[in-house]
Amino acid sequence: MAVTVTIPTALRQYAAGQAAISIASGTIGEVLQGLVDAHPQLGRQLYNEQQQLRSFVNVYVGDEDIRYLQGLATPVPDGETVSIIPAIAGGVVRDA
Repeated sequence: MAVTVTIPTALRQYAAGQAAISIASGTIGEVLQGLVDAHPQLGRQLYNEQQQLRSFVNVYVGDEDIRYLQGLATPVPDGETVSIIPAIAGGVVRDA
């Protein structure tokens, strides 16, 4: 079976413009590796030079953040949705 990985708008240019991609189920590490194997340019966006998820990349299995589960060893059941959500910062604080 497979899982669905949702790709945020900011990363779709590295995934052939796709909003969602079907990948074989397994652990979240295996799912993300399958995603990177299919779309190598995503690898540089998701992982740092030490091959660890970048600190601003949040990954959810269903509604659960993998950081509070088993990290990359978190199992992803067949039919589940994996969401990649990059943290976005910025803006200006102005006096009211």
